Amino acid sequence: MKTYSITDTGILREMNQDYFFASDEPVGNLPNLYIVADGMGGHKAGDYASRYTTQRIVASVSRSSGEEPVTILKEAITTANRLLITEAAEDEAKKGMGTTLVAATIIDGRLYVANVGDSRLYIIGTDGIRQITRDHSLVAEMVRTGAKEAREHPDKNIITRAVGAGEEVEADFFEVELKKDDHILICTDGLTNMVEDEEICSIILRDASIEERAGLLVKTANDNGGKDNITVMIIEPFS
Repeated sequence: MKTYSITDTGILREMNQDYFFASDEPVGNLPNLYIVADGMGGHKAGDYASRYTTQRIVASVSRSSGEEPVTILKEAITTANRLLITEAAEDEAKKGMGTTLVAATIIDGRLYVANVGDSRLYIIGTDGIRQITRDHSLVAEMVRTGAKEAREHPDKNIITRAVGAGEEVEADFFEVELKKDDHILICTDGLTNMVEDEEICSIILRDASIEERAGLLVKTANDNGGKDNITVMIIEPFS
């Protein structure tokens, strides 16, 4: 198992509201845990939301007595959502804050994924690039024909689901059997709004170190405008 994560503020933003957690070692009853979150809200509220949500999920997973990964993740997300709403209610500056979320774990060659919002998880291999998560965004609800149309839509940043957006949070769950040559990419929309899937695939499959490839993804997003925070997590489960 080989993992590398990097986050960057981008060119136009003054604050990084992305947050990530990566552990190749067990967290509670999960053998590993990977999380990427993209916060939203007023001054510092988005930064707080992504960090707080991630930390609460890690804490919940650590304490869980559950055995099924989907059950463990679902309970953790539900708990984090409730606590985030409580935090927002107690501080006017945090009112309306929320965060996207992708959480994943790998067990016996199978990938289990939960997502809320429009941060993404891809699997990239000799067959090309495949988006596993489903964007919860206004554009994605209207247009399910590909990333190019969504990238150019004026409302592309409006998301329809987020942790902290309501008393109930609805996450989507996915289970995928991994192949020996698969690479996993978890990222925020600061990457996917700036770099086409085909170029992401090409960079991931380059003959370079995992650190160099992650850095090149961030550099390419910034070279293309860097309009948002950029977080990239590459996982090579069979390395």
